[in-house]
Amino acid sequence: MKIIIAGTGEVGFHLSKLLAQEEHDIVIIDNNEKALERASKNLDVSTIKGDATSLRVLENARADRCDLLIAVTSSQQVNILACAIGKSLGVKKCIARISNTELLHRKDTFNLESIGIDKVIYPETLGANEIKTLLKESAATDAVEFDKGLLHLIGIMIDDNSALKDKTLAETAHLNPDIDFTTVAIVRETTGEIKNETIIPRSNNIFKEGDHAYFVAKSNQGIDRVLSLTGKKHASIKNIMIYGGSDLAYITAKHLSKKYNIKLICEDRENCEKLADNLPNVMVLNGNGADVNFLMDEGLDEMDAFLALSNETEKNILAALAAKESGVKKTISQVENIDYIPLAQNMGVNTTINIKYLAANFIFKYIREDEVINFTLLQGVDAEVVEVEVKENSKVLTNKLKDLDFPKSGVVGGVIRNNKPLLPRGDFEFEVKDRVIIVSKHESLHSIESMFK
Repeated sequence: MKIIIAGTGEVGFHLSKLLAQEEHDIVIIDNNEKALERASKNLDVSTIKGDATSLRVLENARADRCDLLIAVTSSQQVNILACAIGKSLGVKKCIARISNTELLHRKDTFNLESIGIDKVIYPETLGANEIKTLLKESAATDAVEFDKGLLHLIGIMIDDNSALKDKTLAETAHLNPDIDFTTVAIVRETTGEIKNETIIPRSNNIFKEGDHAYFVAKSNQGIDRVLSLTGKKHASIKNIMIYGGSDLAYITAKHLSKKYNIKLICEDRENCEKLADNLPNVMVLNGNGADVNFLMDEGLDEMDAFLALSNETEKNILAALAAKESGVKKTISQVENIDYIPLAQNMGVNTTINIKYLAANFIFKYIREDEVINFTLLQGVDAEVVEVEVKENSKVLTNKLKDLDFPKSGVVGGVIRNNKPLLPRGDFEFEVKDRVIIVSKHESLHSIESMFK
């Protein structure tokens, strides 16, 4: 597929990295020469310096032969105009990143499809939805639902209280007698490096203290068993404090105020007044989110969750750590720089979120929707999660799971058959129309996917 990406900020760069690994023909357009140099040095892409709304620039990028144009610059106006011009030049499909929620909800008045935009993406809404899911699975660092919650993928930190610590998967099998969950990945801190090691586990792999373990579990009983074995408990969330005056903080507070009691801390007085006017069900306070004394005066120790959602990563991490030290059960920190995510997790932040990462993943999932049912990349994990359907002529129909030539860098996490969740073991046999959840490193993902087609 020939793809033009307008903008090479964090969203554009991460998306370009994902798509380049899929061997697409990628052209990146940006006015920032240093950003283009970074992309050309690290990725297998072509670059053009210029304005993505320029007819000449888009013609040079061969928009007339382009399958997809993705406009993810920081300017909504540039993104909309680039897509409109691109479609007029012959681009087959266009995706635009927007920053105005009215464009999402007022399709009756103005539909962006009328000017050639096939899909819009608003990263802050993706972030708010992610936070809602994480609060629902409050003990987990990561949470993904499959098929309306029949199966869940959850991330849990292994600490000294865990019954799994210092045991192999084989040694812990008796703790899972009803096969309520499957361990699908272990992320381990590596000495002297920010990037951690991702292990697709086998029976001889050991759970170690400090590991970030990922499980596919059945709803309710499976999740409860994982939490019990890892020494965690569901926290009842009622009172939430949000730090930050960002768009993400505003959208999250707006969404959550329908269910939770919200206090929002904002440092800018003028922005506080604006937020207070637009959030009638939220208590908006003017103050420094990094000032622990101020937070305690405002009831930090009475909060069930603390969300650090400002646009400053360092302040978010410090505020989240302070909240955790004060006894808050669930902390979530917005981390702007994707490379800081493993570092923040290693420092003890419960959960991190990066809306640019979510945006890139959303677009990538849209691109692959004809090939897979679902696609997820977990922050800080060097593995991909896909959901595929077993086709009539699939290679996996001829043998039991243990007899398939399944790559060691991938694992079947779960199967949904006739709306029932299953967690396969060696003697499992696939059936046509099974929906299969696979966790795999990138190098073997396509070969695994091909087995189910």
